[in-house]
Amino acid sequence: MTQPTSGEPAAGVPTCYRHAGRETWIRCQRCERPICPDCMRDAAVGFQCPSCVAEGARSTRSIQAPYGGKRSANPALTSMVLMGINAVVWLAILVTGRARSELVDLLGLRTDGACAPGDSYLYDLSRAACDAVGGQFLPGVADGAWWQLVTSQFTHVQLWHIAGNMLALWFLGPQLEAVLGRARFLALYLVSGLAGSVAVLWLSPELGLTVGASGAIYGLFGAIAVVAHKVGGDLRSLFGLLAVNLFITFAVPNISWQGHLGGLVGGALIAALMVYAPRSHRAAIQWGGLAALTTLLVALALVRVLAVA
Repeated sequence: MTQPTSGEPAAGVPTCYRHAGRETWIRCQRCERPICPDCMRDAAVGFQCPSCVAEGARSTRSIQAPYGGKRSANPALTSMVLMGINAVVWLAILVTGRARSELVDLLGLRTDGACAPGDSYLYDLSRAACDAVGGQFLPGVADGAWWQLVTSQFTHVQLWHIAGNMLALWFLGPQLEAVLGRARFLALYLVSGLAGSVAVLWLSPELGLTVGASGAIYGLFGAIAVVAHKVGGDLRSLFGLLAVNLFITFAVPNISWQGHLGGLVGGALIAALMVYAPRSHRAAIQWGGLAALTTLLVALALVRVLAVA
């Protein structure tokens, strides 16, 4: 029988896979290879080797969206849910009278309340005066219908209107959720829509009614332009599509250019906040900035309402 030379482990004794000749009885909890004390890294249970720790770190980073937040397993899911909500509201309006449905006046956006006495005109009368003449009072944000700032984003009457908006959401939404993560994408969509609603409050006729998800959709256009610029993408096709939509916005009657413009600017600002926030304090800057922008939009809406009231 041969004897091991000095400093060498006995035959059959496990040695560290990274340091040949170092006797060890500890194994990595992940790959089960023997590791010496210099290679032991604390893990949730036991120890892991440096290779497994590095692999775990890569796996952890891979579930992060490029600009913070958790990467969506299905980047289309949020868009499908939003499309479903829009479809349910549209069907409810369809079966309750279409353009004459009370849901349209309840959920659509009006700066100030209006009185409809039944002669096809709207009058700027108080609720009491409207009731006195036997008219139907249609509430606005100035009358306390603050929900309209959000519900109008999910309200459509014409089939072409909801079809166009949902088609754009289907193409743009998953791309943005893939790079922003689910929570940030949803915030982008809703706050862009709010920006469009606030622009309508300030720039549209007080008694006019505005419906549709176009403010939020144009927010996605603005956002994807910012993201594409950040990564050095080709913007020519995107700007061409956006130019066509802007031409339709201003050339076709009865389209709310105010909501489109507000959503576009809001979406671009939010995306810039998301993708240009420094990595070291990314989450705090993103969510803090988003909260500040939302607060500003609500304050602008309040100022407008007080001026109308």
